[in-house]
Amino acid sequence: MDIKSIVKDLCAYDDEQEWFEFKENWFQPETLGEYVSAMSNAAAFHYKKYAYFVWGVNNDTHEIVGTTFNQYCEHNKEPFQNYLARKLSPSINFSFEEETIDGNRVVVLVIPAAEEIPTAFKEKRYIRIGSSKAALKDYPKREIQLFKILDGRVETIETVPSKYQELTFSKLFGYYGSRGIVLRKETFIKNLGLKNKSGEFNILAQLLSDNSHIPLRVSIFDGETKGSPLFSVREFGNSCLLYSLDELLRYGDVLNLIQTDERNRIVERKEVPLFDNKAFREAVINAILHNRWIDGNEPMFSVFSNRIEILSRGTIPPAQTMEGFFLGESVPVNEKLSEIFLQLHISEKSGRGVPKIIEVYGKDAFTFRENSIVVTIPFQRIHNPQNAEKKLGNNMGNKKPLNERRSRILAEMRNDPNITTAQLIVILNCAETTVENNIAFLRNNGYIKRVGSRKSGYWKVL
Repeated sequence: MDIKSIVKDLCAYDDEQEWFEFKENWFQPETLGEYVSAMSNAAAFHYKKYAYFVWGVNNDTHEIVGTTFNQYCEHNKEPFQNYLARKLSPSINFSFEEETIDGNRVVVLVIPAAEEIPTAFKEKRYIRIGSSKAALKDYPKREIQLFKILDGRVETIETVPSKYQELTFSKLFGYYGSRGIVLRKETFIKNLGLKNKSGEFNILAQLLSDNSHIPLRVSIFDGETKGSPLFSVREFGNSCLLYSLDELLRYGDVLNLIQTDERNRIVERKEVPLFDNKAFREAVINAILHNRWIDGNEPMFSVFSNRIEILSRGTIPPAQTMEGFFLGESVPVNEKLSEIFLQLHISEKSGRGVPKIIEVYGKDAFTFRENSIVVTIPFQRIHNPQNAEKKLGNNMGNKKPLNERRSRILAEMRNDPNITTAQLIVILNCAETTVENNIAFLRNNGYIKRVGSRKSGYWKVL
């Protein structure tokens, strides 16, 4: 066990998690025993193999400062380690590990996760609630959930086998390589947890495989409800989830029109995006990260004329409280997927996702349904789109109004900036000359411009 790497990884968290604790020189034998019980159960609750009690790290700054704690001390005329082992039930194979990190002495109590039944200290079971410990019986919902986990009755993307067992992972290797991380063919399946205990590829493996068989769809409606005409549907799935996520986030940039605000203009025009891109990004990542993939359903992304709705299947996990959710106290639904996102710097350990969305759009952005959570990203429109064409027609010197075909071309280019003339011919079911003449009209009248070359460039809607 690489204690140095473990400690540095733990220090990288902005806040303590329920499965590790930092102290400098603190030592109270009875209370420490209670902590061991609580953290062993918390590790099981969060699907961790171990919990860690670390001496030599400042609790507030997470700076490695060193410790004078003596793990070989006595309690009631008995070596403390012997005392602790006697009072824990069932017996767990804990160990004290000592290392020097950056010139400072650090001691780590490595606590195995509970198995089969919760770990007790002096016949009393404890659990971690945030950074505090409490009697397990005082939290019946957590107690029930913990017993389900220990009995193997809680299904996760790591335990449920994939319907597809002939999986390949060349794209996964490419993605890791693009982030400067080398995956070893001999160990990546084990290290990333891509097989369950029965040796079958699991749902996590399916999501990260070259063909996940799971699409991520963006549906665009020409109105404010799903009863409105469906304008278009874009798919980004059926590939390695990591690449699909990247494509989905880039598509958000296409949707996020930059509007020119000339109200109260003095010198420069003010550019106003349709929505906050950071909040959108956090909402998309959270939806994918916390989705209940084991139910066989993917998140839903719906674009309306006045908002984007991002729906994630499932509800907040049993270990989470509504207050903790809004404060950003992350309790991942998919633990291993969360670790992979952190390793690849797709998401952060700071838990800033939900608070970032709330900062921009408030708590009302979140809607909790029976089996899903919806985040609503409203559009900040400067002009009323229903009146836009009328204004264009009434203002001399402005762009000429568009007919149905030209409006469709403009919409397709906004939907896919890389669209080709050949694709437009198929979509519009018309001749090549007709498409080229209409593109020329749009360019000459300031609706679009070509960025880059004819072969490698793209269309920019103005």
